[in-house]
Amino acid sequence: MPRGSKLWIALAVCLVLAEVTAWAFLRPGLTLTAVSDIVESLILLALLIVFKQNAAQSHGRLRSVWALQGICWSFWLVDQCAWTVWDVILRRPVPEMFPGDVILFLAGVPMLAGLLLRPHLEPSKRSVRLGMLDFFQLMLWWVFFYVYLVMCWQFGSPNSGLYNRNYDRLYLVQIFVLVTVLAQLLRQSSGQWRRFYFVFLGAALFNSLAVVAENRAIEQNIYFNGCWYDLPFMASLAFFIYVAVKGRGLTPAPESNRDRRYRHWMASLAMLAVLSLPVIVVIAVSDNSTPLRVVHFRVVVTAVAMFLMASLVFVKQRRLHEELKRTNQTLERASMTDPLTGIRNRRFFSATIESDVAQALRAYAEGRDRSMRDLVFYLIDMDNFKEINDLYGHDAGDRVLIEATRRIASAARDSDVLLRWGGEEFLIVSRSADRRQADVLALRIMQAVRAEPFAISTSQQVRRTCSIGWAAFPWREESPEAVGYEEVLNLADRALGQAKRAGKDQVIGMTPMRADANPAPAHRRDPDSFLTRALRHAESIDLQLAGPR
Repeated sequence: MPRGSKLWIALAVCLVLAEVTAWAFLRPGLTLTAVSDIVESLILLALLIVFKQNAAQSHGRLRSVWALQGICWSFWLVDQCAWTVWDVILRRPVPEMFPGDVILFLAGVPMLAGLLLRPHLEPSKRSVRLGMLDFFQLMLWWVFFYVYLVMCWQFGSPNSGLYNRNYDRLYLVQIFVLVTVLAQLLRQSSGQWRRFYFVFLGAALFNSLAVVAENRAIEQNIYFNGCWYDLPFMASLAFFIYVAVKGRGLTPAPESNRDRRYRHWMASLAMLAVLSLPVIVVIAVSDNSTPLRVVHFRVVVTAVAMFLMASLVFVKQRRLHEELKRTNQTLERASMTDPLTGIRNRRFFSATIESDVAQALRAYAEGRDRSMRDLVFYLIDMDNFKEINDLYGHDAGDRVLIEATRRIASAARDSDVLLRWGGEEFLIVSRSADRRQADVLALRIMQAVRAEPFAISTSQQVRRTCSIGWAAFPWREESPEAVGYEEVLNLADRALGQAKRAGKDQVIGMTPMRADANPAPAHRRDPDSFLTRALRHAESIDLQLAGPR
């Protein structure tokens, strides 16, 4: 055990011994009261500090869990300070319906809240976003229940008997819920987390029994500060210092699919809490035996709770809508992305080509600069790629494709769209391009592919080249809408085929024949009538791309 943890445990023991010493040697009176209040305040302050230290040393949801435990003990400390003011400074007995009782009751809410977050599990981001809202709804409903059942007899129609009875019953319910949650966490966890929950459960039971005994003594007017009832109570508080020490260094495990069912259960319980509010209003209004002021108090409190919880439901629905929108966008991106290379696929092409075509036609209609109005299709095929799969296996082929994608993308412009067209074939849609400079990009791609050998394993490399066919849309500059983009894409595919048949490792582009600049309308549907012979650039490429093959 670290030295710091041992010091905290030693401090807890010393404070309990100080209380025992005061009880044994001091008579009931102001001195015993002051010593007892100071010792209890020091224990609570130690609890606040040690849990805050745990929070500072953690991250994620676990930090929230420790912070909530710290808030719990800060509530206890505030309540104890209020008691000290009445006992030591004012020297008057604490009122039977003490306003600080609500602080003491609310102290259990963050403790329970932290456990409901299941600190032994690390949830997904989605679970955090949605689960916290359900959690806040349940906590708000529990606070509402206290105000509805207890505070109505404090402020609506003061009645100490009903106040104490409802307070004790609700506190027992809170203890039961806390013990039940700890028992479930004990069952679901293992290893160090199970031992931690076991210690936490023991401390909670010990403290609950001490508090119940002390409350009984207060109601029977036999309690005084520093009496023997305080000894088990102080020891139970000190026990929680050991709980904090026991939780240091624990790390949560990833949440499994089975664990995510808990979130659905929490959401259902939160919705039931919201739906219970109208029923509670009907019961309050129908109860003729309850004073009218209490009924009015309960109706107003329930209306406020309904508004607050409905607001949380609204926020949750909005987050669900955003989550659904993000999920749909993610699925859409995934459906338009090639899983191997990470670039776009045919589906993306189908979804975007119409807007690209419309932009090109608009550029021609508006008479824009010739260097920025064409849409050029480049079909790129890796030469002799089947040999890699046959000789080295498909894994090696995949590595070559991924590297080829990187090289082709490095040669393309930022405005160009690179797609995997199928197998070892790629398509580049070059937007706002100039058909007169189409070969420049093609040559740059060829140079990027053949510049360095491809690594197919840690000890083997192979050189590869590519063949490219291209065609520009609109097919005819003087009549942009005469030929559709589908036919132009087919022409680029024919150009690629001719490049492969001509010996590979070259570029062939398709352009319309000058003699057919104004063909007869009857022939416009046949793009072959617009073609020149294939324009071969193999000789110029060989000159510009001199190097090893």
